[in-house]
Amino acid sequence: MYYAGSNIKGDVNNGFQFSRKGRIIVHIAFFVFTNLIFQGACMAFDDGSAKFEDVPKVFGSMVFNRKVMKERLPKETYKALKKTLLYGEPLNLDVANEVAHAMKEWAIEKGATHYTHWFQPLTGITAEKHDGFISPQDDGTVIMSFSGKELVKGEPDASSFPSGGRRETFEARGYTVWDPTSYPFVKEHTLCIPTAFCAYTGEALDKKTPLLRSMEALNKQGLRILRMFGNTTAEHIATTVGPEQEYFIVDEKLYNQRKDLRMTGRTLFGAKPSKGQEMDDQYFAALKPRIVEYMEDLNNTLWKYGVLSKTEHNEVAPAQHEMAPIFTTTNLSTDQNQLTMEVMKKVARRHGLVCLLHEKPFAGVNGSGKHNNWSMSTNDGENLLAPGDTPEKNAQFLLILTAVIKAVDENQDLLRISVASAGNDHRLGANEAPPAIISIYLGDELLGVLESIKNGTPYDNKGKSKMTIGVDVLPPIPKDSTDRNRTSPFAFTGNRFEFRSVGSSLSIAGPNTTLDAIVAYTLKQFADELEKASDFNTALQTLIKREITAHWKIIFNGNGYDASWVKEAESRGLLNLRTLPDSMAHYLDEKNIKLFTEMGVYTDVEMKSHYEIKLEKYAQVLNIEVQTMLEMINKDILPAAFRYIRDVSKTAIDIKTVIPDAKATAEKALLAKLDGLVNELAVKEDELSRKHLAAKSAGDVMAVARAYVDSVIPAMAEARAVADEIEPLLGEDYKPFPSYEDLLFRV
Repeated sequence: MYYAGSNIKGDVNNGFQFSRKGRIIVHIAFFVFTNLIFQGACMAFDDGSAKFEDVPKVFGSMVFNRKVMKERLPKETYKALKKTLLYGEPLNLDVANEVAHAMKEWAIEKGATHYTHWFQPLTGITAEKHDGFISPQDDGTVIMSFSGKELVKGEPDASSFPSGGRRETFEARGYTVWDPTSYPFVKEHTLCIPTAFCAYTGEALDKKTPLLRSMEALNKQGLRILRMFGNTTAEHIATTVGPEQEYFIVDEKLYNQRKDLRMTGRTLFGAKPSKGQEMDDQYFAALKPRIVEYMEDLNNTLWKYGVLSKTEHNEVAPAQHEMAPIFTTTNLSTDQNQLTMEVMKKVARRHGLVCLLHEKPFAGVNGSGKHNNWSMSTNDGENLLAPGDTPEKNAQFLLILTAVIKAVDENQDLLRISVASAGNDHRLGANEAPPAIISIYLGDELLGVLESIKNGTPYDNKGKSKMTIGVDVLPPIPKDSTDRNRTSPFAFTGNRFEFRSVGSSLSIAGPNTTLDAIVAYTLKQFADELEKASDFNTALQTLIKREITAHWKIIFNGNGYDASWVKEAESRGLLNLRTLPDSMAHYLDEKNIKLFTEMGVYTDVEMKSHYEIKLEKYAQVLNIEVQTMLEMINKDILPAAFRYIRDVSKTAIDIKTVIPDAKATAEKALLAKLDGLVNELAVKEDELSRKHLAAKSAGDVMAVARAYVDSVIPAMAEARAVADEIEPLLGEDYKPFPSYEDLLFRV
């Protein structure tokens, strides 16, 4: 994996050495190589013409995966590359050159003319700089070449990406370094090489590097736990993730007529249509023809990328849909989800549609999340979050479950921070998503088990005897013995936890980095204690009972949508961090810096930069939204209302010329109402503009963000409320832009 503070060194004589003392290191985790069924990341965007029966043949066809490596690399070269993949051994320059040559030849056959180091900077999306394979010759011709040095290392400009002030314009050098754990792929005309990204000074500037660090931390601490239960065969523990991706689809022509959608990804205005989602007739309903065509194209494209797109359906809100892949190792799942979001958008355009990934593109209907199904498995196939059917496995499961409970309770702030964004602030707690309060749902069966342990009382599991944690008497715990709780932000679902708070547009790297890190930190504490125990069973019983009792407050099996839960959560001492600034106020707390730095996931310098970046981005998003609102009020909504007022006034006058005794009561009433609303909107626009200017000059990044929360966002809501009241009063031909009815029901 990659670690800041190290560097790749290379020369012709010594080859590439993955040094611990330079700026960045590549240490390849064994678990990735054992997860070979998940064949990489990507393929070229094609016309989606593959037939269903071709899927096994075309799946992963645009990925330089293990199968291709075996076919194209000399036997000795492949063996040497495996040593790098499995054990992080230095990659000799000769080997790197042979791998690069084979990769280039394969990519050219797939239509590639360029290559790029594909990475995930702190923007939350991917980045790529393309270089051609061409190399000039003395006779004026060119050849196609690609060297080992070009494969392993690149130098993009590091000053143009978010860095929290660590990279100034005059300090531009940064490095991308090949991540062999994620296979290269061909996208359009370019060979994409997944890489990590760091600054010249060594700090990580991306989302992948910390994720790999956190996975290695959990692997190290998890193996300590397994060894105490007698497991000597497992060589690696990996977290796995299956991110369910929700999204909206709208007509491209209508989208292009909405400035707010184009500039912000969500509607800043829009009166509620006469029909929303109250009829419950969208969820799992038959797909519309255009959506069927889109989904078929999307699946065909993703399958060729090696993305295991499995499930597709209509979601609850009108025009809302979902795609879910099969689980894969977390870093591969992260890469693939980033590509999936890109593919969703590009494929939609091919069909005259637009894919909206904003967490709350429409008010009054459900927003979109990305349910992050998270679990832990060994390289030999044991799911550590699956309740076993033997006492020994159950004791191990209960210890790991207890670690997760403790980790979530003690780090509610970090989990909330990991999903915080301006978009997700609209969704969390909006009665279609989990509340901003972090809690754990376990279901009745597990709750009964833990209550028995906590209270020291008998546990009756269909006639079975008293519950004891010792590895000799614990009864089986059935899988899927509970209902599902859609209102819980962190719900146990049989053999995994579903982190439902992740927003639809967010990279899953951040939430999973946090999950892996906090669980690793807790497992370390448990291992430190249990390894010293003279009587393992007694120490195990004591530890689990103590920690379950201490962290009982985080467990909640009830309705998270109910208003009473907010009061109950407060009485329990749980955090209710409603906005990103509320959350970020805790990020640099001493306990958080200690956790991340001890686990080697972030340095304190990196954390301070993340603090600046998140708050700055929040303010930037709000700045764009406010400016777009002001433009739409002044250039679209008010002029449309003025035209309608003029024409209604003219109609009233014309009627009197034809019917002198006409009272024009309806016209006058409409004019009076519109005139009052127009004047009120003008006042609200002025208030919003003033508060916006004041917020921009409020001080440091936290002061600016807080000013937006406390002053600007309420002003935005007030201006919108008036504008949305005007919209239904205007004649159809006077609408300044497509309505909610148009957007949600015209696909």
